[in-house]
Amino acid sequence: MKKTLALTTALGLIGFPALAEVNLLSWGGAYGNSHLEAYAKPFEAETGIKVNMADADNPATPIKAMVEAGNVTTDVASVEYADAVRLCDEGLLEEIDPAILVAAEDGTAATDDFIEGAITECFVATDVYSMVLAYDDSKFPDAKPATPADFFDLEKFPGKRTMRKGAKFNLELALMADGVPANEVYDVLATPEGVDRAFAKLDTIKNQVIWWEAGAQPPQLLADGEVNMAYAFNGRIFNAAQGEGKPFQIIWDGQIYEMEGWVIPKGANNLEDAKKFVAWTTSPAPQARAAEFISYGPPRKSAAALVGNIEGTDQPMGPHLPTTEENLTNALASNLEFWVDRDAELNERFNSWLAS
Repeated sequence: MKKTLALTTALGLIGFPALAEVNLLSWGGAYGNSHLEAYAKPFEAETGIKVNMADADNPATPIKAMVEAGNVTTDVASVEYADAVRLCDEGLLEEIDPAILVAAEDGTAATDDFIEGAITECFVATDVYSMVLAYDDSKFPDAKPATPADFFDLEKFPGKRTMRKGAKFNLELALMADGVPANEVYDVLATPEGVDRAFAKLDTIKNQVIWWEAGAQPPQLLADGEVNMAYAFNGRIFNAAQGEGKPFQIIWDGQIYEMEGWVIPKGANNLEDAKKFVAWTTSPAPQARAAEFISYGPPRKSAAALVGNIEGTDQPMGPHLPTTEENLTNALASNLEFWVDRDAELNERFNSWLAS
């Protein structure tokens, strides 16, 4: 179902100068393509504001560096929620007034249409993604892995695994695999004993893990046969399975979901056009359109009903979204405040553990 991305008068996007532009920093891969097709191209076509896209493994890193160096070349960037909160607290981001955001078609204010937590002082969410377990179906012809515990069971499900290089997500997964219910994970992880328990569980598969840093790596490692199972962004696995026909299966049990969205670096050269881009792209129709390219759920309530089929197919996207009800069984919402407070400390320990 194609959407008509009508230009709302609330944005007042008329009469743009010929050289108006927005420099956008995204993540590349299938996710970056959703930004290009659902946001950048139609925004440029309707407003005349040119969008220049670039990619980074994690845009938060260069954003911090360029603002601190006083050489800001990005106007809008896609970052994880916890990074947005941290960068905002450090004074590295522009504030975004919620009043610029577009209301839903029925007149509901944007602040009421977004899910809880999706708008902060310096951040507006674009999608809900999750970290999921996945496996190459051809490597397990009989019993199929189905839980976090199975990911750690090297005897029943042998072969290499791949996991993101860092503490976040891995510590939570380890505790769930060790029997901690999803709704108790952060209570346990907030204690020294809980952290020890998580690292002890990671110890059990450490010598079978290939650590990834860029989101494109896990599906490639699966496709190359270097690993049999992966812990990865759900959209990357979905794209490889749906778009490339890979025999990959997602395990929704134990998924950890979180939001990503737009931030504007402090000192952005095209501040007003950046705000227009943020407002336009976070209106319901573009958010729904983006979800048709990659299986990340829109954070606007009114956008959910607008999501149609997987781009280029007659198959509905809904069942593949992290926010679909049946996929939320035993799901864990990433505790953003926890990671804002503990990210540096736990990553320092993770890096020491990895080097030991």
